Amino acid sequence: MVRFVFFRLLQAVPTVIGVTFISFVIIKLAPGDFLDQLKLNPQISPETIERLKKIYGLDEPLLVQYVKWLKSAIFFDLGYSFQYHAPVLDLILERIPNTLLLSVTSALIAWLISVPLGTIAALKEGSWIDKIVRAYAYTFMSVPSFFLAFLLLFFASKTGWFPIGGVQSPDFEKLSLPEKVLDIAHHLFVPATTLALVSSAGLTRLVRSAVSDVLKSPMVVMLKAKGVPRRVLVKHVIKNAMNPFTTLLGYEIASLISGAALVEIIVGWPGMGMLMLDAVLAQDLFLVMGGLYIGTIMLIVGNLIADLLLAYIDPRVREKEFAR
Repeated sequence: MVRFVFFRLLQAVPTVIGVTFISFVIIKLAPGDFLDQLKLNPQISPETIERLKKIYGLDEPLLVQYVKWLKSAIFFDLGYSFQYHAPVLDLILERIPNTLLLSVTSALIAWLISVPLGTIAALKEGSWIDKIVRAYAYTFMSVPSFFLAFLLLFFASKTGWFPIGGVQSPDFEKLSLPEKVLDIAHHLFVPATTLALVSSAGLTRLVRSAVSDVLKSPMVVMLKAKGVPRRVLVKHVIKNAMNPFTTLLGYEIASLISGAALVEIIVGWPGMGMLMLDAVLAQDLFLVMGGLYIGTIMLIVGNLIADLLLAYIDPRVREKEFAR
């Protein structure tokens, strides 16, 4: 298994290089940069701008700039933000916990909704319960996350039940620990519910389909013939149906993080989405590249976790990996 992890990490190297290089080229091909905006300021001389370009290496050929950035990025030295006048890594470390909190919370809610709903729908296939579950899935699969976010924002603003924007209240520091947790959960409701509902719709359909296929498999027919209790039977069915979803876990992490970015911008959640939007609009090269670099690493780690979980759940995968 150690060798399996090593080779997966080795395979990730060209992925990181490919993603970052293509992103770097696209950003550099865009007209202008952050320093061009300084030319509009009459108090900043052309000599100062040229000196800044030389300090940041922006006067060198594109490939040389990328190689220098990559050498530093390997050691997580992601450069300096033009816009915020601060190290890029510090800015990312300040915002990424909020994005992870939102993504992980919404993922847990989505799975807690989809697994039981999909399983019940498959066990009651063709019944009115199955029809209601399918209607739920079709409804939220059809609604874009940004539109659902607007609807929940409208609901929150009209009722005043939930706060809009931010992670915590102004008097957060004066609250006790349980009150702080409740305050963050209160602010988390709108963005987390948006992501969870959209994500759970597709997952519910997949769980229903997978459980339905397992229920019709020869293994289940044999267990029924042997008179295995229904509780034990359902346990075996769910375990066998979970294999494809474990594989999807890595992609689910990536999709939640990318989906969270849009929802964060709409609801005013101070995470990576807001940071990256500001960086792109300001053409803050090193901040954009730093965000993409960290996002790519998170995707790779998510896929690796999914592979390890699949190997843990399914002994056949472990045997295949050890046989290599």
